[in-house]
Amino acid sequence: MGQAVKRHAVSDLAATLRSGDWLTRERVRLWCAALLGVSGLALAVVAATSNGMTDYQGRPLATDFSCFWTAGRLVLDGHPAAAYDDAALAALQRATFGPQTPFYGWLYPPFFLLVAALLATLPYPLALSAWLATTIALYVLAIRTILQTAADPATPRERGGPDRLWLLVALAFPAVLVTVGHGQNGFLTAALFGGALAVLDRRPLLAGVLIGLLVYKPQFGLLIPLALLAGGRWRTIAAAAATVVVFAGVTLALLGPEPWRAFLAVSGAVRTEVLEQGVAGWHKLHGVFAWTRFWGGPVDLAYGLHAIVALATALAVVWAFRARVRPALRAALLLVGTLVVAPHSHDYDLMLLGPALAFLITDATRHGFGPWEKTLLAVVYAVPLFTRAVAEHLMIPLGTIVILALLITILWRCTNGGGLAAAPSDSVIAPLAKLPPRPN
Repeated sequence: MGQAVKRHAVSDLAATLRSGDWLTRERVRLWCAALLGVSGLALAVVAATSNGMTDYQGRPLATDFSCFWTAGRLVLDGHPAAAYDDAALAALQRATFGPQTPFYGWLYPPFFLLVAALLATLPYPLALSAWLATTIALYVLAIRTILQTAADPATPRERGGPDRLWLLVALAFPAVLVTVGHGQNGFLTAALFGGALAVLDRRPLLAGVLIGLLVYKPQFGLLIPLALLAGGRWRTIAAAAATVVVFAGVTLALLGPEPWRAFLAVSGAVRTEVLEQGVAGWHKLHGVFAWTRFWGGPVDLAYGLHAIVALATALAVVWAFRARVRPALRAALLLVGTLVVAPHSHDYDLMLLGPALAFLITDATRHGFGPWEKTLLAVVYAVPLFTRAVAEHLMIPLGTIVILALLITILWRCTNGGGLAAAPSDSVIAPLAKLPPRPN
């Protein structure tokens, strides 16, 4: 009798997870409000126990932002190439934040030195505040644009204005807390990439400019040219190329050639130390390469497995853009595929899952959810909060596993999702996409 009850309970649980009926609107509202409240409280505690420059542990506030600001100071002092000199950068960080400050290296191409220099014109706390406020606003704008673009024009505007649950869900996304804690550029990356894909069909030149500005994250640009070429997006390609050329020209004119020489000189060492040797910790990285090295696989095997998965993902993206699958699905596929193909990504780079989820939500709202999809989307939403701790303590690369599962789900929707039943009326996800269409 007891075994029968257990089997029945397991069967009921599986059925509930499969249908996603547990993911009600009210539960999402409460959980997201709790997430946002706890995140805000944690940040408030850190701010209250800091001295304005360092936290209670003596680390720079928003740790990684310290390398942005100090690299910018070197630019303003007339030594932009010194940002790639670990000794010089570390000395400035210790002089600024204290002699026990851990080293935060500068790994970006010279393009991003222009942004760093602009930030360094402000005192550190003010620069950090301005950086986070601006990039969070851009991220929110990109999510809203995605929802507006994919909204059904036949859906009447709800009385009292558009539903605001989307804003709570976007701000409570755990990757937001991770990115704020690091002071990183995840918001900017998500805004540029997600915004470009949102306007790709309507404003191809603007999409190209936004894509061109992503050049500061070269590891995330591997699939974009393939997708644009496969889709025949010639105006977007031209705009992106022109943006990169202009950006490079401005950087060269303002900073000279030395930063470029220094960047190229250290690139090989960065690949060896960060990617192959995992000096920062493989538990912090995502991707098949990091997974293989994390579990003790040799470098050659890691490259081989990564190449196989990357090639399969690239072929899928090319097919999706050539086949003209639904725009929201091909956008989500490119965003998630970028995380799969990138040689490495950190937990703050999981901000790319934000716009990917927004595209998937809008597609599923209009065309229906498949089995297990609501539950998977909930897991994807939550995973940035746990991925580093689970990898570090349990040796399970949770982030990589979930990203691969999401990629497979998107491919399934691309090939089999057209005949799905309409989403149930009590779906938590459906109201998120009911934003009014952009007025003409």
